[in-house]
Amino acid sequence: MESEGAALTDEKIMGMVAERGRWFLVIVGMIINLCLGTIYSWSVFVGPLTTYFTTDLGQAVTANEILLPFSVFLAFFAITMPLTGKYIEKYGPRNIVIVGGILTGLGWFLSSFAGSVQWLYIFYGVIAGAGVGIAYGVPITIAARWFPDRQGLAVGLTLLGFGFSAVLTATIAGYLISSSGVMNTFRIFGVAFLIITVLLALPLKFPRKNWKPAGWKPASPAPGEAVKCELNREEMVRTRSFYALWACYFIGCLAGLTAIGISKPAGVEVGIEAALATTLVGVFAVFNGLGRPVFGSLTDKLTPRNTAVLSFILIGLAVLLLIVIPSVPVYIISFALLWGCLGGWLAIAPTACGCYYGTCDYPRNYGVLFLAYGAGGIFGPQLAGFIKTSTGSYLGVFPYVLVLALVGIAISSTLLRPPKAPVEQIE
Repeated sequence: MESEGAALTDEKIMGMVAERGRWFLVIVGMIINLCLGTIYSWSVFVGPLTTYFTTDLGQAVTANEILLPFSVFLAFFAITMPLTGKYIEKYGPRNIVIVGGILTGLGWFLSSFAGSVQWLYIFYGVIAGAGVGIAYGVPITIAARWFPDRQGLAVGLTLLGFGFSAVLTATIAGYLISSSGVMNTFRIFGVAFLIITVLLALPLKFPRKNWKPAGWKPASPAPGEAVKCELNREEMVRTRSFYALWACYFIGCLAGLTAIGISKPAGVEVGIEAALATTLVGVFAVFNGLGRPVFGSLTDKLTPRNTAVLSFILIGLAVLLLIVIPSVPVYIISFALLWGCLGGWLAIAPTACGCYYGTCDYPRNYGVLFLAYGAGGIFGPQLAGFIKTSTGSYLGVFPYVLVLALVGIAISSTLLRPPKAPVEQIE
């Protein structure tokens, strides 16, 4: 029995005892996500790209066309993320992150040679977006497996890298664009992301089957826990709550990703200098990162339904202020709320998925749900681009977001509830 116990606890990570070395993997995952999350700095590229294609290349481009690479990126990110799940087990986390890192870096690098905005759809949107989707789930899965005793903390810390990415990368991008030009910035980022992600992928690995931290024992199931509703993907999509959750996730992501895509130009519209607007993108990213653990904790305490209602109230308040008082202070407060609520939905949705449908088929269940993120990323920025082209201002998109926030309140308060019947009773 002692040798069996040793087999379950005797693991080494970078020469360290696993209980200590696993924190190294969390840091690695955080840095990988920091590179992958540079998509949240896209608004810094909007103005320079518009100038580059219009002035330098003599190509008239619309706001929709400049925002479409951002939307395509998010779409391919959302599509490839759930498709990669089964291959992580087959090929191992190291190889999956290497493939994702190469594609991400290659997409950014090739974007520097785009002779038209349409090529950005392919290089940045498809190639880089797919690369991020392939690599994104690996650090999260690794954290969850190495930390059965502190799963929420480990996963939350890993995800902070993605949420906080724009804090660092928006500032670097702004500096590089002003000093080297927007296309050279794509090239520099591409090379850096490829090298960093491939090198950091090398130590990644899963623990042996049934590994557990020394001295740790799983908590005994609470009374009644064994009869919780467990649904597979096919059963989940036949429930009313799935469509309510998907719709709420879509609205929450649409509001947040729209704000992310236009943060800098919208700030300039209300009177903020371009350099300060770039800096504020990094500040907003702090709220995006903090929104994940804050709303995750609230979801545990208040239930997914009540937390969803709260998020839509905050979104509605943020856009209402922008509509009524479009000023610099209101812009800062409102965009901080919108970025924070997006981070919140990236905690509310996965938590609700596990709470409502169980963990038996969680990767496939959440994969389908995550498509709402991609849909919000496509529809929101394109709506903003259409409004900009039609009215001359990005701020005109916010009345539509306000209506959607009210719809979100109605859906979440009335329909966002766990299925009533256990799997055995669902036909």
